[in-house]
Amino acid sequence: MERIASLVRNGVLVVAILMVPATTAAGQLISIKSVPVANGDQFLVYPSKNLGMGGVSIALDDPWLDPFVNPAKASRLDGSMVFSAPVFYNVTNDNGGARTLPVGASINSEDWFAGGILSIQELKAPQTGTPRIGPQPFTGPIDFVPSPDVLSERSATNTYFHGFAGTRLTNTDITLAGSVALAELNAVDGVEHLYALSNDIDQFGHSLDVRFGLLRDTKDGRAFELVLLHNRFNVTHDVSYIDWVWDEAAQTGQFVTRTERNIDRTNTVGAHLQYSQPITSSGWRAGGIFTANYKSHPKIPNYEIMNIPRDPGNSWAYNFGGGLSQSIGDASFGVDIVYEPIWSNTWAEAEVETEKAGGGVIPPGGKTIENDFRFSNALIRLGLGRDSKRFAFRVGLQIRSISYRLKQFDYVAQFQREQNEQWMEWTPTWGAGLKFKEFELRYSGRVTTGTGRPGVAWTPGRMNAISEIAALSDFIVAPSGPLTLQDASVITHQFSVAVPIR
Repeated sequence: MERIASLVRNGVLVVAILMVPATTAAGQLISIKSVPVANGDQFLVYPSKNLGMGGVSIALDDPWLDPFVNPAKASRLDGSMVFSAPVFYNVTNDNGGARTLPVGASINSEDWFAGGILSIQELKAPQTGTPRIGPQPFTGPIDFVPSPDVLSERSATNTYFHGFAGTRLTNTDITLAGSVALAELNAVDGVEHLYALSNDIDQFGHSLDVRFGLLRDTKDGRAFELVLLHNRFNVTHDVSYIDWVWDEAAQTGQFVTRTERNIDRTNTVGAHLQYSQPITSSGWRAGGIFTANYKSHPKIPNYEIMNIPRDPGNSWAYNFGGGLSQSIGDASFGVDIVYEPIWSNTWAEAEVETEKAGGGVIPPGGKTIENDFRFSNALIRLGLGRDSKRFAFRVGLQIRSISYRLKQFDYVAQFQREQNEQWMEWTPTWGAGLKFKEFELRYSGRVTTGTGRPGVAWTPGRMNAISEIAALSDFIVAPSGPLTLQDASVITHQFSVAVPIR
């Protein structure tokens, strides 16, 4: 963790680490993550039968989740049903969590199908203390109180909607469908840790995901699918700080509230191809995927913990891999292996003419700092399951390896550096189910390790030093203290129920 602390302290960018869903429903949206932040399962709002099997999906169908990944796959549903999949997760060491209640339905006729899901979520803030400074002059060591300290800041409500509809083309084995997903976001899990010295954070925004899906199921068991998507994410962070302001003439100081507005905006267009077919008569099946995302980052938050301004950027992200599964009787097995190469480039722009070390000037709008990332990530999922007439169980494991090289260019200081980082995230999964004639119940659980929550260490001694340094205008006090990265695991429980409409 010390190496990761050094990474963040040196101003390494975090790109879209918080808004990317951690569920396979967003498998066509490739996440870009430069520090091992435990960002929770906030976007796990869909039911899944394979969640307890490590989320295997390439060569093994997940009839409950697939319609939300590719809307055309809803044509495979057997009849109509109503369903719900409540999710509860928490981040260890009192780092917050969430409770989500989704309710949905799907209707399937001979020629067309449609469905949707509405989810309401309560996101809880961490219970750890953060520094609070009152309006009175500073007279002693800072007090630590639970943060945030008002009810509206202790929890936030998010709302999600996802709807799909499609049709089977007459006299063909082709299905076409489309879907729209909307989210009203009043908080994104983990953002408060990226502004560790703030007094208050007000978040608001939305996301939009539009998909077009095509599916072809042939009589000999082959399946080909195509998904085209457009995703827009736009959230605003109004971050408040309490600063110590020194009046040189009066030789006195006071605390003043300051608010900064940071905008987090990413637009993604992408395409996903998937193919699978039986390879033996004994239930073995093989498949492959290829996904491409282009992400534009019109505005990236100036996270306090990074201490470096960042403006626009863009990324190219790909994944390709293969899967193998076997289904014999009541038992099933699946494994996915995926490789993700990613190229990401972000930079800061000068607001005014800026002198360069050694001579020369950077004009307004010119690059002052540039970050060039080259990721080489890998993902392995494997799982076992058994479904009898009455009972079901699941067990699985997901392993994600993240590795990248950063080249950072400082055009003001005329300095260049290179850094390599890597870590692994382990996610064991499990599940069980009960089947009845009238309905089906499922439980899935998982825990993700190898991640943490960043923060800034405060000490009374450092606060005392502020009043002494504030009068010296030639000294710039760093906006953050020593960086900390607390180990944290995400523990998630999902309970699903499906009731057929007969």
